Amino acid sequence: MMTSLLRLSALAALLLTGCATSHAQTTAPTKAATEFAGAVADKAEYKVVYQLDSNDPKLISQTLHNMLNALEDPRLKGKLQMELVAFSGGTDVYLKTQPYEADLQALRQKGVLLAQCLNSMKKRNLSKEDLFPFVSYVPTGNGELIIRQAQGWAIVHP
Repeated sequence: MMTSLLRLSALAALLLTGCATSHAQTTAPTKAATEFAGAVADKAEYKVVYQLDSNDPKLISQTLHNMLNALEDPRLKGKLQMELVAFSGGTDVYLKTQPYEADLQALRQKGVLLAQCLNSMKKRNLSKEDLFPFVSYVPTGNGELIIRQAQGWAIVHP
């Protein structure tokens, strides 16, 4: 019985020491942790496709803003190939009746591919005349994502 108590006592001491060490590490960051400035972009090129399938105006605006931010990231500047693929409700981003033309033009001027799913257009009874003239088309949004991912593109779905 005494041996069991000693073992329990020793185990409790180890656990308390581990917790104290763990607590100390979380409350006092190391010098290396405070100097961390993000991942190093050591590749010559990065490729990303943003997936937009919602017609929520806040999400659409956030997505366009996030894309511009990524293009301005000093680590990625000049190394980033980007595409926006819209389908389902995300089709709204390309409608002439929506307020996104200036943001889309800014992205386009930075070389971003702006792609629309033809399946979604058919389902919503939209024609190419309903969308901005600078939009490109893909047969399916999901197909575009599958192909891009297989080609090594990162997929961002805000």
